[in-house]
Amino acid sequence: MAESLDVAAAADASVSPPMRPRLPLTVIGGFLGTGKTTLLNRLLRDSQGRRLAVLVNDFGALNIDAELIAGSSGNTIALSNGCICCSIGDDLTAALIGVIEAAEPFDAVVIEASGVSDPWRIAQVALADPALGLDGVIVLVDANACLAHAADPLLADSFRRQLKSADLIVVNKTDLADADELQRVRAWLDTEAAATPRFETAQAEVPMALLSSSALALDGRAGERIRERPSVIPANAAIQHEHEHEHEHEVERDHRHADLFETWSCRPTVEFAAPALRALLRDRRAGVLRLKGIVRTDEHGWAELQFAGRHGWLRKARVVPASGAMVVAIGLHGRLPAQALSAAFSAPAQG
Repeated sequence: MAESLDVAAAADASVSPPMRPRLPLTVIGGFLGTGKTTLLNRLLRDSQGRRLAVLVNDFGALNIDAELIAGSSGNTIALSNGCICCSIGDDLTAALIGVIEAAEPFDAVVIEASGVSDPWRIAQVALADPALGLDGVIVLVDANACLAHAADPLLADSFRRQLKSADLIVVNKTDLADADELQRVRAWLDTEAAATPRFETAQAEVPMALLSSSALALDGRAGERIRERPSVIPANAAIQHEHEHEHEHEVERDHRHADLFETWSCRPTVEFAAPALRALLRDRRAGVLRLKGIVRTDEHGWAELQFAGRHGWLRKARVVPASGAMVVAIGLHGRLPAQALSAAFSAPAQG
């Protein structure tokens, strides 16, 4: 009897608690003055029901709305919407461990890179910790200062290094650049970072689903449009300044920009060859800005797949999905290759 009890105790001790899903990590980079702080404030104010952990070097610059602050303790500010803002201090790893081990799990973590740092070095943290999953590197560019930074011998190297690490380039402050300057910025970026998706905007208004895959839900709503604030403008689109009759054109402008993005989704019923899925992610299919999913493969069983901007990855899923396989993608309205995606995920591609 004692032996059977010991065996049962050993069996109980060997049972591990269920693993949490990987925590999506986004790194936001860009020089001082590009709008990183404005973007972080938007993330904290408009979390859309998600619990976000935002890690910054300095609380002072954030200027969080007083009514949103639920409390503070040491290097952490707790917000009433469930988000937190943590000061990194001198130890990024310790700050991340605190977020990962939080009693109430977070949905995503965002790190602000310092103005002259290489965001990719910070992003490599996500590649080293199995509890984290790199969601993407977002680099902001000041439309009014881009060309000056590129020409400055003291800044040019850091500037180009930031751009090379980006999965999405946000050309911010377009309202401060005239049409000729903006066109020169576009031409320069076409040369320096042609393969990287980019968006033009003012006041750091960026679609939430482009910043984090946690905002791109695996819920089966195929074809629904993602409605965002109207000042987000896709790269290479014509900029229209409407100083006169602003109120008269408000409804028309809102309608025009509300349909900038669309999603596609499917529920695959087959098992995929892992090499074929990796090849699909390397393909950088034109028109797809983000793609995420959980599918079955011959190599992993259940596997997570992600694509953001320039990088894609496939890895064993930490959690078995309760609702089965699912893939969802986001792209510009009219450019998302829905038929090609459907063909790619409707049959078991051969490796």
